[in-house]
Amino acid sequence: MKTTLFAAVGLALAAAVPAVAQDYNSTPNYGEVRLSPGFTPDPHLTSMRAGGTIDASTRFEACRGFITEQPDMRLYWDGKGTMNLRISAISNADTTIVVNGPNGEWYCDDDSGDDSNPVVTLSPVAGRYEIWVGTYSSGDTKPAVVSISEVTNF
Repeated sequence: MKTTLFAAVGLALAAAVPAVAQDYNSTPNYGEVRLSPGFTPDPHLTSMRAGGTIDASTRFEACRGFITEQPDMRLYWDGKGTMNLRISAISNADTTIVVNGPNGEWYCDDDSGDDSNPVVTLSPVAGRYEIWVGTYSSGDTKPAVVSISEVTNF
């Protein structure tokens, strides 16, 4: 499945669906990380358990998998470098990824990465990114690793 971008539509959309927004301001399940262009070690890896009870497709039409209400992790990106930023999940289970960018954009992916793992590649701007990793069975969590890396191309 291709990576999908959702732009914030404004107050009309927010008023129409306030009950279905992910709680991106809540405390992340697996913590926060602050990274700057040229960070080491690259990739930055965070072990976690993917999955939750919320069907991501009911929140974002083109997203898949079951996620938690609160983000799994939060990334603070300190600036725009010359490279793209790749956020992916690595797991033996079939996982998905949902990313909320600092400008309110939502990105989703299912199988675009190596071994059909989910990956979102961005031309990053400074700010806060929330990351959710989903599975295909409600409440069935699976081991996963979130990988954040700088890459030269999409």
